[in-house]
Amino acid sequence: MGAKGQRYFKASPRTGKKRGAPGGGGDAAAGKRPRLDAMAVGYYRRICDRLKEGFAEDEERDLFVENVLSEVKGKANLVAMDMTGSLALEKLLSLATAVQVGEVLTELGGDTGSEFRSVACDSRGGHVMESALRQTHRWTEENRSAEEKSDVTKTEEEDCGVLEGQVQRLCGVVRENITEFLKDPHGSHVLRTLMHVLAGCLTSEPSDAQHGKKDRKSTSEMTDFEIPASFWWELKYLSDCLMENINVCATNPSASATLQTLLTVCHRKRPILCKKLNKSIMGYLTSLTSAPGVSPLLVFLKDPSCSHLIQTVFQFSHKALLRDIYKNHLKDQLMSLALHRIANFTVQTLITVSSGHRLFLKIFDELMEGFEAVLAAGHMGVVIELADSCVQWEERQDTLMQRLLQAFHCSDPASLHTSCLPLFLSLLAYEVHYQSETEGDATVTQRPLSVCYHGSRLVQALAKFKDRSILMNSLHALSSADLRTLGTDSAGSHALQALVTSASDKGRGKFLRKLEELYVQLACSRCGSRLLEAVWNSATVGQRQSIAETLAPCEDQLRSDQFARHVWAKFGLTHFTKRRSAWLEAQTGESKKQKMFRDILE
Repeated sequence: MGAKGQRYFKASPRTGKKRGAPGGGGDAAAGKRPRLDAMAVGYYRRICDRLKEGFAEDEERDLFVENVLSEVKGKANLVAMDMTGSLALEKLLSLATAVQVGEVLTELGGDTGSEFRSVACDSRGGHVMESALRQTHRWTEENRSAEEKSDVTKTEEEDCGVLEGQVQRLCGVVRENITEFLKDPHGSHVLRTLMHVLAGCLTSEPSDAQHGKKDRKSTSEMTDFEIPASFWWELKYLSDCLMENINVCATNPSASATLQTLLTVCHRKRPILCKKLNKSIMGYLTSLTSAPGVSPLLVFLKDPSCSHLIQTVFQFSHKALLRDIYKNHLKDQLMSLALHRIANFTVQTLITVSSGHRLFLKIFDELMEGFEAVLAAGHMGVVIELADSCVQWEERQDTLMQRLLQAFHCSDPASLHTSCLPLFLSLLAYEVHYQSETEGDATVTQRPLSVCYHGSRLVQALAKFKDRSILMNSLHALSSADLRTLGTDSAGSHALQALVTSASDKGRGKFLRKLEELYVQLACSRCGSRLLEAVWNSATVGQRQSIAETLAPCEDQLRSDQFARHVWAKFGLTHFTKRRSAWLEAQTGESKKQKMFRDILE
């Protein structure tokens, strides 16, 4: 074990020699990987700059790509594994034809295809391989357009199969070196992209602005495309190969992520194969030996790598498999798993996927036995998933609400129910949120309202329950200052929106009368303006007129504010002040249209 602060991956000791210039003649003699010389690096840097500028015409772009790829020919491996050259080659492949991509892959693989392994497992070459594989969807488009033409020659048909042949050759290399590809952080990404291609679905490629930074709001949307029949068989052979190495996939982080990708694409494109894979994975994990009387699955659920794999299996499992797993391995063990720092995430997934089956009732009843312990452990994800799932099971909604009131110490007497909303939002017990001045003093002071993310999520889930009377009574008991804090908070505004928009027209009107004095302040807030727009969309014509009458006198303040000016325009308040009858007619028509759409959706 190294000393504290020492890196886990130890760098090789420095020899004191200066690093040679790129492309220096001593590299090959010393056994180092050859590099592009300085002139070539500068050339590919200019290529990158030119590609960023774009092209006015397609013909100009195609000619440029053809010329540059002709320069790459004969040294594709060298360019693909160079820092600058790989960036240029990635962008060129995204503009190249399927035939050109196939020719580049042919050179990268060498005579036998064995060189695919060294390129794919390289930090730069792996990205080039992924970029080349992602162009497969354009091969089908070009092939389809060629079939529509009457003058398709035999040579053109053969050219269209170049890329298909290289993908098949890569699949063979991957199967021969499957363990290395699975464990290598770069090779595993190439393998995952290959699985997407073989299944006929690709995730959207990140733009240049997204490279090198995380996008919290990004979603991996998949696009389906047609594939040749040979790809279906290659995916089957590859899945069999992974199942033969399931021991690696269960313990290695990179290999586990690769198997999760296989399950994801198979669930989308080959559900029968996905079902077989799920059964095989769970069969392997539950067949291993463990302590007497303890299911081996419980050990894997607490492992950082394998727990993610089990989550994916749960997510794509059918009802019978979930029921069997719970009955034989998880029954009477959910509480200990829900309290574990890693396994609780898998419990959350199990709750979500079982919410549509009666299995959820057994899971719910078992977790209710130690509900307060889960809250005390801070595993709010489990609590929120229970609340979200209870929306579909009305017979468990009252049980969960009563357990929450007991956990936050506001269940008895019933007069304390009106204090539940601030407690849920802040996740603080009654004694913490309401403090007495001195010991034994009857005077109680209240903390300023605070909202946390998980508290807001909890309230949003509870707002979908059939009986919301306790929450609404607590909402009406809030002071104007607390309502302003709640409405202008990034998390609290979503909770308030859920409560107000889910209320009946009568209940919403009663609350809006209390909120009238805060309309202007909400409109001038980033979060409050969004809340006000959501309330407006769910309001009746009479309630909209009341909101407009309150905001109209503050025209100068609203139109000069960066947030409120959008509220002013969306509510049509200029029209309201000058032609009220026409405004009312327009709002009535819009309200009827929204009601009609709601009825259709319901």
